[in-house]
Amino acid sequence: MKRLLSTAYSETAFNLAALILRLTFGLIICIFYGFDKLTNFHNLQLVFSDPLHIGHRWSLVLVIVAETLGGLLLALGLFTRLAALMLVISFAVAAFLVHRGHIQAQHESVYLYLAAFFCILLVGPGRISVDGMMGK
Repeated sequence: MKRLLSTAYSETAFNLAALILRLTFGLIICIFYGFDKLTNFHNLQLVFSDPLHIGHRWSLVLVIVAETLGGLLLALGLFTRLAALMLVISFAVAAFLVHRGHIQAQHESVYLYLAAFFCILLVGPGRISVDGMMGK
């Protein structure tokens, strides 16, 4: 009981929590969002949102790169902060430009992912990662 109420944490617990956070959000974003957009590229390229006015196709390409490559890199813990930054930018655009003013149940996941990727950007990959094993 004492341990549950304590504010202290161990380095092992921190690294394990960072691993779980990276794996969970990295794989979910890659598999369920990135790969889905990649397989439906032909259908989405003409109707995908274009908040930066670079074209529907290029907006979709940038989101696919962020979600697939960024998600995989995040799950591996390789170039973690760069991958998290790509995902933070992608989800910040989605939250504040595409879904602005729509704080509803169907859009809350955008804010959840943004918060998770921002936390990973701040804390880094932890020791249980490729970056951590390389000593970065």
